Amino acid sequence: MKILIVDDSKAMRMIVLRHLRQAGYGDADFCEAANGLEGLSQVKAESPDLILSDWNMPEMNGLEFLRKLRSDGLDTAFGFVTSEGTPDMHMLARDSGALFLIAKPFTVDTFRETLDAAGVV
Repeated sequence: MKILIVDDSKAMRMIVLRHLRQAGYGDADFCEAANGLEGLSQVKAESPDLILSDWNMPEMNGLEFLRKLRSDGLDTAFGFVTSEGTPDMHMLARDSGALFLIAKPFTVDTFRETLDAAGVV
């Protein structure tokens, strides 16, 4: 499995990566991007099985990134890992094609349970 982590914070990308490894995804191949535009390039170059993206980023935010992927006909499994998790954001994420939204603060169990529930293995 190949997982793309998209977040403008290098520290947060490392935290998400560590949580994923501890949640049982240590055998996955990981790639990274700092915003949605870089994410689009990584999707083309790496063909990930799962994308985990922050919502708020410069250049192209996570929602714009997701919508661009879907408008291009790509149905790669996609979830948000973000600091905001209002009910409206959850609905907007799902309506736009995301499988889930994990709000910070999160735990290793949050990742394991959310990815299992979404059928991401």
